[in-house]
Amino acid sequence: MEDVIFNIFNKNNFVDLTIYQYGYEKCKPSHSFGPAFRQHYLFHYVISGKGKLFLQNLKNKDGFEKPNIISKGEGFLINPDVSSYYIADSKQPWEYIWVEFGGLKATEYLKLAGLSNSSPIYKPINKEDDKVHKKLIDILNSDKEDSLEAIGNLYLFLYLLKSNSKNKMKSINGDLKHFYIKEAINYIEKNYQNNINVEDIANFCGLNKSYFGKIFKDVIESTPQEFLIKYRMIKACELLKTSTLSIKEVGEQVGYLNQLHFSKAFKSVYDVSPRKWKFKNQYK
Repeated sequence: MEDVIFNIFNKNNFVDLTIYQYGYEKCKPSHSFGPAFRQHYLFHYVISGKGKLFLQNLKNKDGFEKPNIISKGEGFLINPDVSSYYIADSKQPWEYIWVEFGGLKATEYLKLAGLSNSSPIYKPINKEDDKVHKKLIDILNSDKEDSLEAIGNLYLFLYLLKSNSKNKMKSINGDLKHFYIKEAINYIEKNYQNNINVEDIANFCGLNKSYFGKIFKDVIESTPQEFLIKYRMIKACELLKTSTLSIKEVGEQVGYLNQLHFSKAFKSVYDVSPRKWKFKNQYK
């Protein structure tokens, strides 16, 4: 095999999953790449040797987290918009296959494998029989004239990544949907006072907005927007009842910079204006 193989995938008519490029490299000692940002997910699988991965410290934009050491049979994920730097070992430089991909379902499938920016290292259950390596070879050897073969292999690669990962996610109460809803509600509880919307919540969960809305309604029997408004109004009632804040200040405390928008939302839930509700319910 050549020391370097590089392929660009030019078909962009796939939505759920798509490949952007893929390749293979047998690195020289101490060969490095970065620091650099990626627009999509980039996964490397180490065939032999070892090296180090440095990811951006999100609390310190100028620095990196402590290095992750990755060796034969393991892999590492670089998330979009995160600065990364990686370097081959000086004595046992790594040889790897890599694939860059994205799509509406990419984040969801990677989470099933237990991979994220906070958990970027893939460790297989059985290094001696890791089918992920074989499937990446299939992607590398895909027919360049038939995009369906490469995409089909990408789906199988992600399935095997999930199945063989030591960190694969176990469904909660037998249903992964409940995990995402729990994450969404935790996010709302911590951020309702900020100017957040449904898209922000979906992005936090790593899901497409429409898909997130569907599973949220399936579990909660309410749309995310209805739930967010109701949650904010419950918090508003607490403030109206126990504080001396003005209506405008209460609205700001629950994420509404415009008093008119706050009053309209409050009335849609309680069928009365916040001022009238306060007059009737405030502690004397």
